[in-house]
Amino acid sequence: MLRIKLSYTFDDAAVSGQQLGNPLFDILGAIHACGSVGAAAAQLGLSYRHIWGELKRFETALRADLIVWERGKRARLSPFGEKLLFAERRARMRVQPQVDNLIAEMEREFALAFDPQAHVISMFASHDLALPRLKEFLARDAKLHLDLQYRGSLECIAALSRGECLLAGFHVSEDHAPGSMTHKAFKSMLKPGRHKLIRFVGRQQGLMVAAGNPKGIHGVQDLRRKDLRFVNRQSGSGTRVTVEQLLAKEGIHPGEVDGFENAEPTHLAVAASVASGVADAGFGIQAAAAFGLAFVPVIREQYYFVCLKEAVDRPPISKLRELLRRSEWQALTADLPGYDIKDAGDVVALRSAFPWYAFRTPKHQGAPCA
Repeated sequence: MLRIKLSYTFDDAAVSGQQLGNPLFDILGAIHACGSVGAAAAQLGLSYRHIWGELKRFETALRADLIVWERGKRARLSPFGEKLLFAERRARMRVQPQVDNLIAEMEREFALAFDPQAHVISMFASHDLALPRLKEFLARDAKLHLDLQYRGSLECIAALSRGECLLAGFHVSEDHAPGSMTHKAFKSMLKPGRHKLIRFVGRQQGLMVAAGNPKGIHGVQDLRRKDLRFVNRQSGSGTRVTVEQLLAKEGIHPGEVDGFENAEPTHLAVAASVASGVADAGFGIQAAAAFGLAFVPVIREQYYFVCLKEAVDRPPISKLRELLRRSEWQALTADLPGYDIKDAGDVVALRSAFPWYAFRTPKHQGAPCA
């Protein structure tokens, strides 16, 4: 079967005529109308030699004759050439409205590149229910566009360090003391003097269970019960780190939890597994449990944006920080259970947010580091 490949070009002039075409059909249409290769070349503003060469090239590619050549007679399309030209015209008439819509959509998107007031922030972020709202709010109110991809928290920070995005979104629980799993997972990836944190939202994390909590689940310690099936988050996610840390604190080995290796990529996917009865409990944010599930609160966490130090005061990031402090944004998150946006948009030093970097200087060297 013949395969079709579409492409497009840029033109700063007003477009007239067809916007979906192929040079072969321009040639076939001209020959069909003129009855002469020479006249077709003149109509198209091309040389006779070019038209001849193109016809031979397409005949080789299609493995069929396109033109009937007879001495003393008008050049005409072969039966195959006639059918090919007819099929192209009919197909183009059918799809042209969709093509026009596609072109209009692409032109609107490309217009961003030529608007000095518009900015794009490439972002890898751990899944959060407020992020789609933020994306819409920024685009509508400030021409600030998030090119957003969801990944696990650790992968997001790694992508930032590799230069694959301008901003990364991750979350850590309040239980992030030195020596914790959170400390071990994040400390090597975040560097004082290189990274800056921006507060986004605080969230309540806990166990999502069936409506009415029929299994009587009261906390993480219940996950070792043999009658419970658990659904986890994927390896590399911030929630997975939190789950492993909470289990370790309770003295529970992951192998004791039925379903520990059954992982879903988002909070909503975990909630769907519990709602459908595939699992009895899953760990996630309270807002995800609002869709018909009961929720057992366990721990609070802070969701941060992180960027390189040199980017924090540049126009896209400084504008983002300003918008996060606006009352309009605060109103857009008011209906999300378990959320708070206290100090959203504030820049936080790593040493202030995490105790892992609060190194003490030996007494003979003077005062503690700032």
